[in-house]
Amino acid sequence: MTDAPLMPKATAVWLVENTALAFDQVAEFCKLHPLEVKAIADGDAAQGIKGLDPVQTGQLTREEIAIAEADPAHKLKLAERKVRVPEQKTKRGPRYTPVSRRQDRPNAILWLVRNHPELKDSQIMRLVGTTKSTITGIRERTHWNAASLQPLDPVTLGLCSQIDLDLEVSKAAKEKPAPSEAGQITLLPASVTTAPAAPAEEPTPAEAKAKEDMDVSAVFAKLKQIGSDKSEDKGE
Repeated sequence: MTDAPLMPKATAVWLVENTALAFDQVAEFCKLHPLEVKAIADGDAAQGIKGLDPVQTGQLTREEIAIAEADPAHKLKLAERKVRVPEQKTKRGPRYTPVSRRQDRPNAILWLVRNHPELKDSQIMRLVGTTKSTITGIRERTHWNAASLQPLDPVTLGLCSQIDLDLEVSKAAKEKPAPSEAGQITLLPASVTTAPAAPAEEPTPAEAKAKEDMDVSAVFAKLKQIGSDKSEDKGE
């Protein structure tokens, strides 16, 4: 899509009054609806607008207009600019909050702090147009009206748009570090859980001899206990 000329309606007025271009050609060049151009030609629209000569302003050439008048299917093209003006990025200032909504900002801050703790103070300041000291007071419950605050959605209050809120939340989520895998409980792989049990190792001769001696000692101890029990029964 090509750029629209400067003052599109004024340019359309001049082209309608001074050329034999079709309405569709003028509408395409000025980025207007053909019915709007027809209304300009009929005098129903743009009555108080003075025509602007696009040739004099360097937006069109006489040759381009002549070609378009001879061929109704030809689309007018803007003349190349002789001077390129660099785009200037303006720094975005603090968001303006209407006076009728300013008393709702603490409630909106409380909602953001509770529902989106990942948001930084600078992001909350951009969303609702507040100060860092106010955010700190609400976070630490030292705000003068902390007892009466109620969390309210800033989008519902009209302090910011849902698009702006989602954008700030997504930025905060990207900057938040991913949780470490050390503290996460994961399932064992199937190769481990379904693996057959390892066969028991056979004891060495020394271990077998020690176990046999322990069994013999246990038998003698049991017999000795039985004998002492019988002698106590006879004595009674």
